[in-house]
Amino acid sequence: MTNQVRKVDSSVSEYLTQRFTDSMILRLLSVCLLGLVVTACDGDQGDDLDKFIRDAGNDMQPRIKPLPEVRPYLALQYNADGTLSDPFRARKAANKSGVLQPNLNRPKEAMEAYPLESIKYVGMISKSKLTYALLKTPDNGVQQVKIGNYVGQNFGMVTQISDSEVVLKEIVQDDLSGDWVERISNLSLQE
Repeated sequence: MTNQVRKVDSSVSEYLTQRFTDSMILRLLSVCLLGLVVTACDGDQGDDLDKFIRDAGNDMQPRIKPLPEVRPYLALQYNADGTLSDPFRARKAANKSGVLQPNLNRPKEAMEAYPLESIKYVGMISKSKLTYALLKTPDNGVQQVKIGNYVGQNFGMVTQISDSEVVLKEIVQDDLSGDWVERISNLSLQE
């Protein structure tokens, strides 16, 4: 029985040695093949892309426009003839006895606290032959106004209310002359 054990032990040992040797040869062959493939890819000749990259800069020429001619500075005196007013001094509005002036003594209405640009026309209602415009304020409140009410900070009086817009007649001071002039503005319906 010991002979049989030795025989089995010897055959297992030979099998493992043969298997190990085959495995080593296969690994060594794989490494050699991989090395051959890597060295075959490394050539000095290169491909079309390498050649293009190498030669791409040869055809380029800079396209820079020449600098413009520098003209000498010519100092001019502001308002040499005295016709312009000094822009850094506050102008005093001339109190002209013009026909058109806003009524500064009347009490202000609630919608005059908001700039006209921040007010939105959102709807219209009619009750007992009166038409009211619904105006949305910047603080998301809705106010009713009728013809004759004042809206905005430029003494704007509502003159017409329609389905699509509210027409205002504003009285503003002209920047150049200081006179009060009328200006028509409107608020279009916002959906």
